[in-house]
Amino acid sequence: MAFDQTTRGRLQRFVSEARALLTSEFAEQFQQDYGLDPQSGSVAELASLAHLDDRRLETARVLREILDHYLAAEAGRGSEATKAVLERMVREQAFTALNRLAALRMMEARGLVLECVGNGYQSRAFQLYQRVASTALGETGDAYRIFLLSLCDVYSGDLPLLFDRHFPNGRLFPREPALLPLLGLINAADIEPLWAEDETIGWIYQYFNSREERRAMREASQAPRNSRELAVRNQFFTPRYVVEFLVDNTLGRLWFNWTGGQTGLRDRCQYLLVKPDEAPEPTRRLRDPRTIKLLDPACGSMHFGLYAFDLFLEIYREAWVWEQSHGPGCLDAETGGSADLKPLCQTYADEDAFQRDVPRLIIEQNIYGVDIDPRAAQIASLALWLRAQRAWHATGVKAPDRPAIGRGHVVAAVAPPAEVTLREGVMETLDPRDAALFERTLFLLRDLPELGVLLEVEKELPSLIRAVFGTRGGLFQAEDIAQWQRAEMRLQEALMSFAQAARSTYQGRLFAEDAIQGLRVVDLCRTVFDVALMNPPFGAAASSTKPYITKSYPNSKNDILCVFVERALQMMREGGRLGAITSRTCFFTSSYEDWRRKILLEVGEPQIIVDLGLGVMDDAMVEAAAYVVERAA
Repeated sequence: MAFDQTTRGRLQRFVSEARALLTSEFAEQFQQDYGLDPQSGSVAELASLAHLDDRRLETARVLREILDHYLAAEAGRGSEATKAVLERMVREQAFTALNRLAALRMMEARGLVLECVGNGYQSRAFQLYQRVASTALGETGDAYRIFLLSLCDVYSGDLPLLFDRHFPNGRLFPREPALLPLLGLINAADIEPLWAEDETIGWIYQYFNSREERRAMREASQAPRNSRELAVRNQFFTPRYVVEFLVDNTLGRLWFNWTGGQTGLRDRCQYLLVKPDEAPEPTRRLRDPRTIKLLDPACGSMHFGLYAFDLFLEIYREAWVWEQSHGPGCLDAETGGSADLKPLCQTYADEDAFQRDVPRLIIEQNIYGVDIDPRAAQIASLALWLRAQRAWHATGVKAPDRPAIGRGHVVAAVAPPAEVTLREGVMETLDPRDAALFERTLFLLRDLPELGVLLEVEKELPSLIRAVFGTRGGLFQAEDIAQWQRAEMRLQEALMSFAQAARSTYQGRLFAEDAIQGLRVVDLCRTVFDVALMNPPFGAAASSTKPYITKSYPNSKNDILCVFVERALQMMREGGRLGAITSRTCFFTSSYEDWRRKILLEVGEPQIIVDLGLGVMDDAMVEAAAYVVERAA
């Protein structure tokens, strides 16, 4: 089903109505049940909540710890800061509740779960559940809540950011007076076909923040004032044809070159630009697909990654055939820095076993994404997981036979705020050198929520490692890498232990989990990529990051889109390809001359530029261009 303007308009109305319903519901729960008032910023003492049972009193305590954790990252305190954080918490609860129900509805459409949302209380799975539970779970509304939360528990191992109900953004559940109309919105006949479409969850993410909210942010300040404003003001969904054009001419083109044009992608990729008589020489050894790394540095809902997933399925299939024809050792793993990989035929018993594992490999080995909006990581992880499930369904792999998908490489650019007591609590569990490394790393990551991958952490790591461990060398040497990897493993283990030991202190768990996410971003920034694809923010950077961007990216500082292009080229290997859709202004305005001359034409080599004009990125009032740049030698 095409997402034309009429379809998008209907989905936008659904999301707007669902957001209003859930935001009102959770604001009331915060105020009436838990003594937290988003309107005034007042916080009642726990002792005054005598009307709550033990379960809800525990929720009230946890909500206060979440509040304190978020406040630690705010520049100011007092009622205004508390009010802003409480509004954020309400918004996050509403977003997660909607995404959970939408995800279950999409899973129904793919045959992954028995009907559980699609017919509300009359859904077949709930009817079976009720027969077993009888009246033990209370009234129908209470039983349905417990039923849906049980489903969340089933899938929380695969998608913790979305389904783990102990995560801070998903602690609450809508009460029956709000749940019933919400189910009515989700199950409206005119949006029923959309639940089978992979793009739907991305459009929900796009429309959760309204045009009016974006307009108000721009009117309040020329530059984004924080990471949320930077994310919301630049939330523009990339049209499918642009996605295909850029992926075809980056990932598709690289595979075309490596195979000497002997690939089915030549016909499959409708936007792949190939001259009629073009026949490149094949490489000496074809790249092992497990080593191909693709990054979206501002991934949003992972729209580029979803289409790239389709191409990777074909790439893996062709790699198996290639190895069968040319023998073990014909696939080059060393180029991707994974020389220890065994040939495919030695890794898998047969082709069926190999093909069954491919969807897992794509998520765990190939597709990387990072976003400063944690909600984007939630959505992107879900989108890729659903795409893997659809691939298995299409090849007849039953659910019990599907390999478990690991954590993957979709990362939220978050770092723990300056919670001194918690930081010191972690450091007490470490030996002195690891404690020093941990403290220096947290300081290094302090601007991560605003900068994301633009924070050049890999450039700071050598001096940091040497300062702590005393190793020496030029740029990041093998000894430095080994020291960092060993120390990072110890830090992650210590943080996980701290989170488990601190479960009675929910805020301690949040601190530890944010720190682990920060370490994951460090790993991502050390990775060398073959492909980068993006629809980056444009215009001014967040106000607090201007000094860093001016110093680190002097040739690109005028527009954050230029900074993203420079950074993506930095993170790529020679011959890698960058595909981007951005404002076209950077190609002809004089203030971008240094960027064009020193970055676009020296670090990169432009391959394709398409002037798309106005009206391409939904309601973004910008003339766009799509282009492909090759990383120069």
